[in-house]
Parts: sequence; structure tokens; C-alpha cells
Amino acid sequence: MRILKNIGWILTATAILYGAWLMLLLTIPYAAFEKYTDFLITKQRVYPIRHWRVSFYIHIFVSITVLITGLLQFSKYLLDKYPRLHRNSGKIYALVVITLSGPTGLIMGLYANGGIYARISFVLLSLLWIGFTIMGWRTAMQGRWPEHITWMLRSYALTLSALTLRLYALILGLMHLPLRPATAYITISWLSWTLNLLLAELLLRRVLIKRMGITTAASPDGDTAAI
Repeated sequence: MRILKNIGWILTATAILYGAWLMLLLTIPYAAFEKYTDFLITKQRVYPIRHWRVSFYIHIFVSITVLITGLLQFSKYLLDKYPRLHRNSGKIYALVVITLSGPTGLIMGLYANGGIYARISFVLLSLLWIGFTIMGWRTAMQGRWPEHITWMLRSYALTLSALTLRLYALILGLMHLPLRPATAYITISWLSWTLNLLLAELLLRRVLIKRMGITTAASPDGDTAAI
């Protein structure tokens, strides 16, 4: 059973890292700061708005950081063998989400394609992302490790919406469903993070806490699992 769990972790981590690599490839063209690059073609009405434009570039350029540092938080091997790496990567993850990725995502959400329903989805996503991450940081500082794990998993589930959004867009495209583009985008905008949160709750109940070997709150003076 332990071998299967390890294989499951490796496969999951590999899929996320591959997704992060694809995200990096998608991000590189934007380094030219050209207004007609890929996704920006659909944002010509808001591109001149400075705070949106700055938020967009910050958001996409730090996405790899949160994907990778967040993933490191759920490796029991790193937690046991390299607690300082776990702690430092957690600090980077939390600071980037709270101060950069979350706020810029919120600004972008206010101008999202797909109309009011898509905007509501992305605004809620950003607010929950910031809130969950703050709770993860706070519970770590208080030494409440089981709660810390739950909040960080919820936060990272929302981080992964960057990957699942594109995955669901690909799946819907392959299915050739008779949906209007706006309807399809609204559907994807909600599915990209609500399904992730649902999966996170299932993991919390059945797998992760047992896998991490934490069933009671550790001492606040302990050196493990701290952001």
C-alpha cells in the first residue's frame, strides 16, 4: 500500500511539473511585452489600462514560482529530511500568493472575459486563494499543523486552477459540445477551481493527513512543517 501511495505521489508531482513546464513555455512569448501576443489579442480593450497590464505580467511571470514551491509543501520526504527547505519554500509560496499572485489575479478577475458570471468566478477564486493562504501561514505560526496542512492544500488546489483551466478548455474543445464560446468559458472558469476544492476535501478526509503522519498538533517549538 505504501508503494502505491508513493507511486501516486510521484505521478501527481510529475503531472504538475509537466503542467508547470507547459505554463513556462506559454509564458515566454509574453516576455516581449507585445500587445498582440496570444491571449492578449482578446484583451485589447483593457490592455491600455495600466493597473490591468501590470497585474497581467506580474501574474503570469510568478505563476511557475507558486506551482513549484507549493508542490514542495506536500512531499513527506522533504518534510522529514529537509525541513528548512520545506519551511523556506512555504514562505516563498505564501508571500508570492498573498502579495503578488492573489492581488493581481483579483484585478484581472474584475476584467475577465466571459461577462459578469466569469468575473464573479475569478474574483471569488482570488479572494479564497488569498484567504486560504493567509490561514495556512497563520496556523503554521501558531504550530497548529493539522489545520496548517488543510489550509495549504486548499490554497494549492486553487493554485492548480491555472493548469486545470487549460485542461478543461482542451477537453471541451475535443468534445465539440454545442456551447457558445461565452458559455463554455464561464463553465470552465467555475469548474477550474470548484472541482479542485472538492478533490482537496476528499484528500483531506481520506489520504493526506495520514500520509503526512500528523494526527495531532505538533509543539509550537517543533522544527517541522513550519512555513
